[in-house]
Amino acid sequence: MMITETRHDWAQLVTAFNLSGEFVESVPYGSGHINDTYALTMQADGRATRYILQRINGHVFKDIPALMDNIARVTAHIPGGLTLIPCTDGLPFTRDTEAKYWRCYVFIEQASTHDVIQHAGQARAAAFSFGEFQGKLVDLPGPRLHETIPNFHHTRSRFDTLQHAIAADSHDRLADIGAEVDFANQREVMVDRLIDRTARGEIPERITHNDTKINNVMLNDATGEGEAVIDLDTVMPGLVLYDFGDMVRTATNAAAEDETDLSKVNARMEIFDALAEGYLASARSFLNPAEIEELAFSGRLITFEIGLRFLTDHLQGDVYFKTHRPHHNLERARCQFALVKNLEENDDTMQGIIADRLK
Repeated sequence: MMITETRHDWAQLVTAFNLSGEFVESVPYGSGHINDTYALTMQADGRATRYILQRINGHVFKDIPALMDNIARVTAHIPGGLTLIPCTDGLPFTRDTEAKYWRCYVFIEQASTHDVIQHAGQARAAAFSFGEFQGKLVDLPGPRLHETIPNFHHTRSRFDTLQHAIAADSHDRLADIGAEVDFANQREVMVDRLIDRTARGEIPERITHNDTKINNVMLNDATGEGEAVIDLDTVMPGLVLYDFGDMVRTATNAAAEDETDLSKVNARMEIFDALAEGYLASARSFLNPAEIEELAFSGRLITFEIGLRFLTDHLQGDVYFKTHRPHHNLERARCQFALVKNLEENDDTMQGIIADRLK
């Protein structure tokens, strides 16, 4: 779906939240694919304060009250991170005149997100932050968190969904993607590996972020250390390996995830080493042997899964991820598959790095 801008009655909308002062402006912010995000400025007593205001994508998230219940519980359990602003009626969200859901966070000043990692220190800090985030949720009191998107990282389900999209070819796009379909089908054996180990009780379910792109950690502009883990829509029960795997996918790639020059796509081993160092520093205390054993494989698996999702969305007419140009999701899929191939070639190196970081 192509991006469209909608006018909103900002001054009226913000009155639903427990905010002080007068509305100044609300401008588009960030580079997320799913929700519409704005930097909101309020002014009180001559002092401007910024917030993050988000319209939650109701097409992607079918049960937004459940999603916001998860976020409210998690942010309350981890003070000092992302701070949710409650509404005047006590709820963690409001609905506008078009029945769209909105939420508001405190804006984290003097910190930034990065779409592409520029040096190993950023990767180390982000990986430490995600591991720390998982660790702080180990003792989150029940009940079990809601599954905001069922089977979100269920790789067998993602593979089967692609097969259905191939069979349907609802937008007549199959003829141009034979190489990508062959690539996916040749690697079907990958998709059941972690699922089977979980079914055997070797890998436990934990509370995980489930979307650990490097740009979902705010890094302090001065120190480079992690300030907060953000974008908590998919925080729910999952596998820590999915989280680590998506860090590998996002951080090691020397190119952006939609790079069209595939010669630029490669997994930087110095960045993988930094990820392993940072993540194990904060997560080793609660990881079990099976989880540690699959850390290197998880990067390859999740990169493959995301490639499947982009390819599926391309076949289905670009209904999930925001696109900025024709065939954007196909370009993303090709980039992910190129990274899978490179990770396959570097498997022995990655296994050696994990072993060294455990010493």
